[in-house]
Amino acid sequence: MPWDPRIQALVDRYPVLRAVGNTPLVPVDVLKRDLPDVEVFAKMESLNPGGQLKPGKTVLDSSSGNAGIAYAMIGRIIDVPVEIVIPNNASAERKKRMLAHGATLTFTDALLGYDEALREVRRRFEADPDHYFFCDQYSNQDNWRAHYETTAVEIIQQTGGRLTHVVVGVGTGGTLTGLGRRLREHDPSIRLVCIIPEAFPGVEGLKPLGRAEDIVPAILDETLIDERVPVSVDEAYRMCVRLAASGLFVGQSSGAYMAGVERVARRVGRGRFVTLFNDIGERYFSTRLWD
Repeated sequence: MPWDPRIQALVDRYPVLRAVGNTPLVPVDVLKRDLPDVEVFAKMESLNPGGQLKPGKTVLDSSSGNAGIAYAMIGRIIDVPVEIVIPNNASAERKKRMLAHGATLTFTDALLGYDEALREVRRRFEADPDHYFFCDQYSNQDNWRAHYETTAVEIIQQTGGRLTHVVVGVGTGGTLTGLGRRLREHDPSIRLVCIIPEAFPGVEGLKPLGRAEDIVPAILDETLIDERVPVSVDEAYRMCVRLAASGLFVGQSSGAYMAGVERVARRVGRGRFVTLFNDIGERYFSTRLWD
């Protein structure tokens, strides 16, 4: 049963939502030849939107793509309109997927980064608060709680509770905060590694956090982070190609996570790593990732 009985009631009413959650944890073997004492597992995960929605309102939030797809898909299932504010440089595949589910898209200048989408979505909500249900995933406590109550518990169950490192990044901060809090309770020795992309061109789905002007999500608990690992988009792309050759066709944020796994694993030489593969490679055919 989902952690929140409100969600269970929704699942009972719309059974197709049972396809969300309980994602598999799969072994990743691209490092095995060089690092035989390192085990790597990836959870095939996606963000699930949450909150309290009143009838007659339009769901509103910003997204770099993946969460927006979840909003659009679930909005179509439960017949609720969805509006997403998204940087214009999001891949065409992601945009088309949201439009296919009936979402309305508002684009912001790619050169101003994802933070401009955050500013624009708040401007739109403040201009017409009665029209929108603003999910505000950067501040929504249900965001990190969902990962605390479900994703982290699934990882503990799927690994038998045995892991040494978790490698993730920050989109909204919910995954890192939820996983970090629950896994730290399970085993305080687990190290939490945070992937930090460059500011531009960046990695779709991940926030840079190194500059004073970068917006830090309100729900992000930075005290949980043991290590920050910078990863460039080119490193993420190269890892995506390596993963594709091993049978795992993933998007650039997943490649960035795995590049971070490799960097830490080569330094420590052994361990049991868990990361998340948030996206699929097909959503990036229109970018230079697969050129």
